Amino acid sequence: MDTHAAPRRPLPLGIQNLREIREGGHYYVDKTGMAIDLIASGKHFFLSRPRRFGKSLLVDTFKELFEGNRPLFTGLAAETRWDWSKRHPVIRISFGNGVLHGRRELERRIRSHLRDNRAALGLPRPDDIDPEDTSDDFAGLIQQARRQHGAGVVVLVDEYDKPILDNLDDPAVAREMRDGLRNFYAVLKDADAHLKFVFLAGVSKFSKVSLFSGLNNLRDITLDARWSALCGYTDHDLDTVFAPELPGLDRDEIRRWYNGYNWGGTSVYNPFDALLLFDRREFHPYWFETGTPTFLVQLLSARRFFTPDLARLHSSMTLLSSFDVDHIATEAVLFQTGYLTIHDVRQPVLGKWMYTLGYPNREVESSLNEALLPAYGVPGEAAAVAQEEMIEALRRGEPGALQPLLHALFASIPSDWYRKNPLAGFEGHYASVFYSHLAALGLDLRVEDATSHGRIDLTLSFAGQIFLFEFKVVDDQPDGSALAQIRARGYADKYRSQGQTLHLIGIEFSRAARNVVGFEVETLQP
Repeated sequence: MDTHAAPRRPLPLGIQNLREIREGGHYYVDKTGMAIDLIASGKHFFLSRPRRFGKSLLVDTFKELFEGNRPLFTGLAAETRWDWSKRHPVIRISFGNGVLHGRRELERRIRSHLRDNRAALGLPRPDDIDPEDTSDDFAGLIQQARRQHGAGVVVLVDEYDKPILDNLDDPAVAREMRDGLRNFYAVLKDADAHLKFVFLAGVSKFSKVSLFSGLNNLRDITLDARWSALCGYTDHDLDTVFAPELPGLDRDEIRRWYNGYNWGGTSVYNPFDALLLFDRREFHPYWFETGTPTFLVQLLSARRFFTPDLARLHSSMTLLSSFDVDHIATEAVLFQTGYLTIHDVRQPVLGKWMYTLGYPNREVESSLNEALLPAYGVPGEAAAVAQEEMIEALRRGEPGALQPLLHALFASIPSDWYRKNPLAGFEGHYASVFYSHLAALGLDLRVEDATSHGRIDLTLSFAGQIFLFEFKVVDDQPDGSALAQIRARGYADKYRSQGQTLHLIGIEFSRAARNVVGFEVETLQP
C-alpha cells in the first residue's frame, strides 16, 4: 500500500453535512452508491445505529440527492447513477439538539421544525390548518409540498427517538414523549400517496406497536447484512480514503481498538473514533467519553448482571428488538447503544435467528468495565491503584502477587455499600468485580474458553504468558476446589503446545468475609 500516493486532507471533525465536507475538500467516504441502492429497493425505511455513527451525514446525503444538488456528487458513485433531472421536496426533521423535558416542549419543537420546513420549501401555512395541532400541520405540509412541487415528498427524520431516551429515568415523561411522537409519526401512514421516500434514524429500536402503530410498510434495515456498513468506516475505507493518515500509527492496534461494530454483515469503525485518532495521533476512548452510560450502568447494577457475560451474550432477534419505556431488555439496550455488537448469527431452525453478542473492540470493553466498577462497589481510587500494581505483577509472571492486591481491592468496598446494594447478595459479584477489573485494563481476556474437558472461567494472555483462572464461592473457609478443578479437568492441556508459561490460579471468595480467602497458584513452564 502506497500511503504517500495522496495528499493529506482536512479531517471532517464534527461535520454532519455533505456540502461542507465536499466544498471544504475534506476526506469523504463515499456512501452514495449504497444510498442509491437503498432508495431503489423500497420506500419506507428505519435504521438504528449507536450515537455518533454518521446517521446525520447519511440523512443529509439523502436530502442533497433528492434536491438534485449534483455538484456535490462530482466524482462520487451517485454522479453517474442518479437521475438529476428529477427533484423532490424534502421535509427534514431532527430531534438531536437539546433535551426536551415534557410533552409541551416536544410539541413546541415540532411546530418549530414544521415552520422551518415550510419556509425552506416556500410554502405558507393555509388558514384551515390549526398551527397548534402538529399532526394536522404535518399532514397539511406533506400534501401542500406535493401539490406545489408536483413530485413525491421525501421525509427524513434524524434522532427520531431522542426525546424518549433523554427521559428514560422518568418513565412518566418518557411515556408522554412516546405518545406524542407516535401521534406525529402516524401521519406518515395516511400520507403515503404523497410520499416518495421516508427514512427514520435513531439509536434505539422501539417496537412498531409502541411507536409506529399502523406503519406496517416501514422496513427495518438495522439487522439487514446488506446495509451493515451504511454508516461507519470499513477496513477498506481506512486503507484507501484515509491512507495518508496511517503512517506512524499501528494498523493492527487501530483495528483492535476501534473496529468491530457489526449488524450481520461488514464490520465497521465508529467514524468519531477514527477521525479523532487521526487528529490527535494517540489511542484514547474518544467515543465512550462523549456520553457516560449512566442509565446503562444503573440498569446492569440493579439487575445484578454478571459482567463476564458481557463478553459473550446470547440473544434472539425478538430480544434485540424488544425496547420500550415499560420493557427494556438488557440485551436490547446493550446492543442498540453500541456497547455490544454481533459476533455470530445462527439459524438453529428455519425462521429462528440467534445472535451471539460481545464487545465490538478494546475501547468499549475497557471503558465500560471501568465505568461499572463503582456501581459494583469499588471506589475509583482503589481501582486505579490496584490496576497499576496488577499489571506489573502479571508482566513479571508473579500471579501470587495478585492475592494481596485483590484482598485490598475487596476490602476497599465500604460495608455500607453491602447494606444498601442488592448486588451484595449476588454470588457473581465477586467474579464480576475481578473480571471487570482486568477488562478495564484492556487485556486479552476470554470468558469460559471451551476445552475438551469443560470451560475455564477466565483465560488471560499477557506478556507471553497464559493465566487460567477458576473461581469458587465458599461459605467461610477455602477448600482448594478451584485449583483442584483446573487440574482435574486438564484445562491446561489446550495451551501446552503454545510454548508459553502457564499459570493455573484458583481463587475462592468467602460469603462471610466478603473477600478472597483462598488463592492457589501452580506454574507450568513450557
